Amino acid sequence: MHRSVLSRRAAVAAVAAASALALVACGGGGDPLANGGSGQQSGGDAAQTIVVGSANFTESQILAEIYAQALEAKGVTIEKRLSIGSRETYMPGLQDGSIDLIPEYSGVLLQYFDKGATEVEAEAVYTALQAALPPALTVLEKSEAEDKDAVVVTRETATRLNATSIADLAPNCGQLVFGGAPEFQTRPDGIPGIAESYGCTFASYQSLDAGGPLTVGALANGDIQAANLFTTDASIKTNDFVVLEDPENNFAAQNVLPLINKEKATPEVTETLNAISAKLTTDGLIALNAEASSDAKPSPETVAKNWLDQNGLS
Repeated sequence: MHRSVLSRRAAVAAVAAASALALVACGGGGDPLANGGSGQQSGGDAAQTIVVGSANFTESQILAEIYAQALEAKGVTIEKRLSIGSRETYMPGLQDGSIDLIPEYSGVLLQYFDKGATEVEAEAVYTALQAALPPALTVLEKSEAEDKDAVVVTRETATRLNATSIADLAPNCGQLVFGGAPEFQTRPDGIPGIAESYGCTFASYQSLDAGGPLTVGALANGDIQAANLFTTDASIKTNDFVVLEDPENNFAAQNVLPLINKEKATPEVTETLNAISAKLTTDGLIALNAEASSDAKPSPETVAKNWLDQNGLS
C-alpha cells in the first residue's frame, strides 16, 4: 500500500526533498505539485480551497478521490493534485502548504517523522503518530481499513522453499532477486528492516514500481522471486501469490487515515472525513482495488463515486 518512512541514507532523502521543493517553486515540467497541476479544479478564494493530493498508486488515488468528492458534496472548493509520487516527494508539499490533504497510512507515516519509532500495534501507532507530527499538520480518525507492505512470493516459490513466513524465506534469500519500488530498497522497514529482523540479504534488488504492474509482472514471470506488494492488492488473489507472514513485526500497523493541514480541518471537513473513515474496511479496500483493475478499467474518480454512493456519503 498501499499503501510509503525516510531512508536511512539521510543525505539522499534530503536531496530528494530539496528536489521536490525546487519543482514546487518553479512549477515546471508538469509537476503535480506545481500550480495548475494534473487534476486541478477551478476554485474560489485560495484560503477556502482544500488541495487534495495522492501518492502514485491506484489505491491512494481512489482514496483521494473519495475525500475530494465527499467534501465537494458538502460545498467545499477542491483542487486535486493526484499521483504526485512517493511520500518523500509529496511530503514537502504538505509541509509548505501547497497540499492540504492526502490519504495516509499510520505506521509508515509515524516512521517518516520518527525514524526511531518502535510501535507496531494500531492504537499505539496512532497515539505516537499524533505526537510526532509537525505543528501545522494533524491526522483525523483512523479507519479500520489497513493496507500493509508485505513480502510476496509465487505459490511455486512458497511450496519449493516450504515458506509461509519471511523467517522461512531467510535461509534462501541469497538465491532470490527482490523487486519493488525504488524507495523500498532504503526505507527502514524495507530491505534494511528485513535484513535486520530476519537476517535476510537478497541476491540483488530490481527497482520497479510501488505495487504496480511492473512488480506484479516481474514476479509472475520469474524475473524476480520475491516482491514488495500491498496486502490489499487484487493481483495477489488473481495470481495466487503468497503473502508471507511477518512474525517479527517488521511492518507496523498501517491504518488508512487523512493527513491534513490543521487550518483546513474545520468542523465540517473533520466530520465529513471521519464519516469516511468510519465506513472504510480492509475488505472494502480490496474491493476498490479489484474494481479498479477489472476488465472495465474504471477511473479512480468513478470507483470513488461508486463507493460514496453505495455508502450513502455522496
